[in-house]
Amino acid sequence: MEVFILLVVHPGQEDEVYRMLKERPEVKEVYKVYGDYDIVARISVNGIKDLDKFHDNVLRKIPGIEISETLIASSY
Repeated sequence: MEVFILLVVHPGQEDEVYRMLKERPEVKEVYKVYGDYDIVARISVNGIKDLDKFHDNVLRKIPGIEISETLIASSY
């Protein structure tokens, strides 16, 4: 299952959040971007339960993340 996560990060912590995400095996791509969000990450998980674990055990433990929006890619 492919998932895109859009992140708003506390100013000045973008590099650290980027680095921490890049180290995770679930994260296939990560980009710093311009606009309403600061970072976009593409992750690959086996299902909703793994997505829940990633969200709770990884994203919520990274300092500096203020807002996240998760988009589950459609198969059509």
